[in-house]
Amino acid sequence: MENFVFSSRAKTTNLALMGVGLVCLIISYFVDGGEGHHMRFWTNFLHNTVFFLGIGAIAGFALAAFTTAYAGWFVQFKRVWESFSSFLLPGLFLMGVIIVGLWLHSHHLYHWNDEAAVMEDAILTHKSSFLNKYWYTFGTIGFVGLWYFLLGKIRNLSLAEDADDKDSTFSYFRKYKVYAAIFLPIFGFTSAALIWQWIMSIDSHWYSTMFAWYASASLFVAMTALTIMLLIYLKSRGYYPGVNAEHFHDLGKYLFAISIFWTYLWFSQFMLIWYANVGEETIYFRERMDNYPVLFWANLGINFVLPFLILMRNDTKRKMGTLFFASALVFFGHWLDFFNMIKPGARLTLIEMEAHEGGHGVGEAHGEDTAVMGHDQHAEGHDGDETAALAAGEVVSEGDNLEQTAGTDDSFDNDNVHFDASETDSGIPVANEFRGGTPETRSTGTQALATAADRTDADVFEPNKFIQEENVEETEMQGHLEVAGGHSEALHTLGYKSGFTLPGLLEIGIFLGFLGGFLYFVLSQLARYRLVPKHDPYLEESIHHHT
Repeated sequence: MENFVFSSRAKTTNLALMGVGLVCLIISYFVDGGEGHHMRFWTNFLHNTVFFLGIGAIAGFALAAFTTAYAGWFVQFKRVWESFSSFLLPGLFLMGVIIVGLWLHSHHLYHWNDEAAVMEDAILTHKSSFLNKYWYTFGTIGFVGLWYFLLGKIRNLSLAEDADDKDSTFSYFRKYKVYAAIFLPIFGFTSAALIWQWIMSIDSHWYSTMFAWYASASLFVAMTALTIMLLIYLKSRGYYPGVNAEHFHDLGKYLFAISIFWTYLWFSQFMLIWYANVGEETIYFRERMDNYPVLFWANLGINFVLPFLILMRNDTKRKMGTLFFASALVFFGHWLDFFNMIKPGARLTLIEMEAHEGGHGVGEAHGEDTAVMGHDQHAEGHDGDETAALAAGEVVSEGDNLEQTAGTDDSFDNDNVHFDASETDSGIPVANEFRGGTPETRSTGTQALATAADRTDADVFEPNKFIQEENVEETEMQGHLEVAGGHSEALHTLGYKSGFTLPGLLEIGIFLGFLGGFLYFVLSQLARYRLVPKHDPYLEESIHHHT
């Protein structure tokens, strides 16, 4: 069949998924009653928006890369990737919701969007020329808009080529190839900047030069997996008779190979950061390994171990059932990978915000009881000797007289947690709250930045050694940590929190809703034009493709 018919049954199924997702998204907005500034809602919205927008963008990248490389094996189903890339427009609209929330301070996904926090933090001040709402807004609109324009030109040329039966010189294809070549370097540079903005800046003190590669590889595997599953579905409905085991074998090889490449990037990023042992970098993995071990190791197991074992054999890439199962597995696995990138950092931001608010305002109703509980549990033990309390790694409460002398510098080396850097008592080293950044003093300007970046300070390599200021009460801190799902013991170990520690039912429902919306849009695009391009110069090569 030349044209795809979007059946009423398929429409109903996808609309039902969208409905489930919308309901779950609304519930996630109210489920915490405002306790966490609706952080669960906003992280879910950002997570799924970036994931599916990224799949559309990386499909356009694959289309442009294979075209520029004079590849022909994919031509039969290139309409699928063209339809994927068309999702950039609704994806940009969804990102617009995040942008509006950024300007109105309706969400607090990004620590760098708090002007007071930036002024108190030398590292955030240093990054503020890039991490700001202007860059985020105009970078997102400008770059994604440019991607959509270039990929739209590519798609229009492909459709015009089908309509012109007299084009014997392949003029459309030559223009198609020019736009593909223009798109590649633009996408290569701008996608990295947007990935830094959208995802990496949630952990605003952390950085990795490999992160953009890592996130892009994850999206490529997810896009390949979704392509395989969609093609298997379409073939089961009688479409794409020319797409055979040879094409699935090639797609399976990409699924296998890029999964290995993703693992290489995962290991290289982890190993180099572990080897350097720089606090500003190690905190990212330390936080996830200590507080999210199931999520952290499941990510590696699902996205590397299982596809490696399943797809290593040649015949598994030609068996539709096995290939579909492996694709579904890694598709969900890389959605989980983005969950791991976003949720832990957002949870730390939530904890810091609760601490800065001092137990008042948003979240007071939910935090009051736990804060009082923390006070009752620890008040007795706090009447003892200050020195004994410090030796035990406890928090010095308000009113304690902590001497600031050269001979007592070592007393700061404890497992306490520091939240508030708003005071002006100069000379006291403060941690970058839970971020694990390099210690800094409360001086400002270039001297503060030099101190913050000093790799010779021993405290740099102890990112979880936090300092508690005199003006922060133990009861207040205990209550905030318990509200956030954790407690104030060594290394700020966090307890289980649904939707953050692991995906809950709401997260799964929202994921299915976004998937239903993505597929509804893609299938609607496929139904508008021929499934197989008629005049592409590499069509015959695709039909007779053999690996």
